[in-house]
Order: sequence, then structure tokens, then C-alpha cells
Amino acid sequence: MIRKLQAVALDCDDPARLAQFYAELLGGRVVADPEDSDWIEVHGFEGTPLACQRVDGYQRPEWPGQQRPQQLHLDFDVDDLDGEEKRALALGATVLERTDQLRPEANWRVYADPAGHPFCLCFH
Repeated sequence: MIRKLQAVALDCDDPARLAQFYAELLGGRVVADPEDSDWIEVHGFEGTPLACQRVDGYQRPEWPGQQRPQQLHLDFDVDDLDGEEKRALALGATVLERTDQLRPEANWRVYADPAGHPFCLCFH
């Protein structure tokens, strides 16, 4: 039986930049192996660690298009949607959709991290 999910790995072209983005967004820390700059992890926050993995020829996902599908996205619970959006944008995220402003029943907004991976901030 599998004991636990060890990490979620995100492909990218710049693992150091992406790991720093998520470390700051989540209040975690970057854990890098000085002998392997192609794999950098983010630890020290509640939840499964994230890993950022360099991929040659990386192409950013398109959202909502499907030419280069997102393949996965991350959802983060927040207590202050506006405040966390402001912080995420200052760290380098971009807004893809303010879903809560389009549909009154929605409690989330969709963003892209600096490597283009979609993620959601969800108010709970």
C-alpha cells in the first residue's frame, strides 16, 4: 500500500524561479540539491511538497485552450481571496479568470504561475 504522496512535480524551464514563487506563495522554503539544479523542491507548508523539474523544450500550458492542455492544476484554500490574489500577483502570477465575478456561486479564481501552470485560490 502507498503510504503517502511524496511530491507533486511541475515541469518548467526554470526550476529555481518556479520553486521560489511557490515558496513565497505558500510560506515554505526552497530545498535544492547543489548537484542537481534540474529538480528543486518546496517544503515547510501544510500539504504535499511541490517539486519543480526542468524540461528541455518546455511549453507553457494554454488555458482554457487545449493546444497545450493544463494536464493538472493546484487548488489552494485561502481566507482572503482579494488579499491572496494581490500577493500572488506581486509574486509573478497572472490572472486567468476571476470565476467568482463571472458566476455568483463560484468561490474561486484561476491564475497562472510564472511557468504558466494554472492554479486556483479558493475561498473557504
